Amino acid sequence: MKKAPYKIYLSEEEMPKYWLNIKAFMKEKPDQMLNPATLQPCTAEELEQLFCSELVKQEFNNTDKYIEIPKGILDFYKTYRPAPLIRAHRLEKMLNTPAEIYYKFEGTNTSGSHKLKSAAAQVFYAKEQGITSVTTETGAGQWGTALAMACAYYQIDLNVYMVKVSAEQKPYRKSVIETYGGRVIPSPSDTTEVGRKILAEHPDTGGSLGCAISEAIEAAIKKDNCRYVLGSVLDHVILHQSIIGEETRIACEKYGIKPDIIIGCVGGGSNFGGLIAPFVADKIEGKSDIRIIGVEPASCPSLTRGKYAYDFGDTGKTTPLLRMYTLGSGYIPSPNHAGGLRFHGMSPIVSKLYHDGYIEARAVEQTKVFEAATAFARSEGTLPAPESAHAILGAIEEAVKCRETGEKKTIIFGLTGTGFFDMTAYMSYNSGTMVDHIPTDEELEKGFTELPNVPGK
Repeated sequence: MKKAPYKIYLSEEEMPKYWLNIKAFMKEKPDQMLNPATLQPCTAEELEQLFCSELVKQEFNNTDKYIEIPKGILDFYKTYRPAPLIRAHRLEKMLNTPAEIYYKFEGTNTSGSHKLKSAAAQVFYAKEQGITSVTTETGAGQWGTALAMACAYYQIDLNVYMVKVSAEQKPYRKSVIETYGGRVIPSPSDTTEVGRKILAEHPDTGGSLGCAISEAIEAAIKKDNCRYVLGSVLDHVILHQSIIGEETRIACEKYGIKPDIIIGCVGGGSNFGGLIAPFVADKIEGKSDIRIIGVEPASCPSLTRGKYAYDFGDTGKTTPLLRMYTLGSGYIPSPNHAGGLRFHGMSPIVSKLYHDGYIEARAVEQTKVFEAATAFARSEGTLPAPESAHAILGAIEEAVKCRETGEKKTIIFGLTGTGFFDMTAYMSYNSGTMVDHIPTDEELEKGFTELPNVPGK
């Protein structure tokens, strides 16, 4: 076996041609999404009023372990993939750890994040169906940017409802989205009924992903020949992101790298689910005992402090009910700087894997996250996104444990994107004005009291 280079780049021919469907490997599937009016399982016909038909098929697919990636999507992927797996030698040296640390770097495209894979897939299927426009929400702006790029490539119109506090913190994201032809509306806004309702109840709110989702859904339903597209949470999104994990697995096998720990940041679950896909599949089938850790913000601790229950995916309570770890659809997190992780719930797939004990979770404060981000930037040279820095902190914590015990473990984490549009956050950290907010039990209980009553769940 050849020694692995510092940066492992796969060839175009080695890039995966199939997505991995985690649900097909799971012994117990996530609970079905429910129609909130009837509490009966949603049908494909109901979901097709909101989503493209092919995406609905993927959402309901529990049996096919691998799904072929269409050529029209592969051609787009080849403009920026495969993405590298990089050995963090300088970080290891700084930590004085015997651990080997690798990171899968998904920031090597103009959107700066992993989001482009599902954006391309969803817009491709919209184009194939004859849809002329799509609406969406975005938190920190990575998804909105990626979707704008995909819409420009496939020539589809786009409206983006961006969480208001993120739009204020990251004005250049708005400019990039607009450069690619998308329209940005800070959310909550006065352009929708649900936005006006939220503003009336919370006039000073900075918004949340739940708010933005509600507005984007309403806009999609009211516009002719339009569909809603989502950048996280749902099963088909994690399916598209599985190429992250598949490329990581191929790179590891090529150079004999055997990871002991896989770490990713978690907000809605898309990058994390994609990174862990082949590794958790092996764990489910008893082929490995690898540790898999999701790291979330302490200000929005859906896995570590949420309830496993049916809930709406949006603040306006317009979505189907999903069984997931949730803080309640009415919970609006503090305006921390990891905008992409400020969602009240968690992917049903990730939630079920956590509930069944296949993965671990931990919550961390943002000052510690930015301390880790700064250490990574100074040692490895790449400025990470605040979301990605949650995974960096998790990797550093595990590497320090190795230093203390003398164990040599191989750690892989997902570096989901770059932080060049997050300089307000870095300025806050560098000036010492950044603060941590950890919600009290009383604050969380307010969200739990509004959970829907689903008998037997």
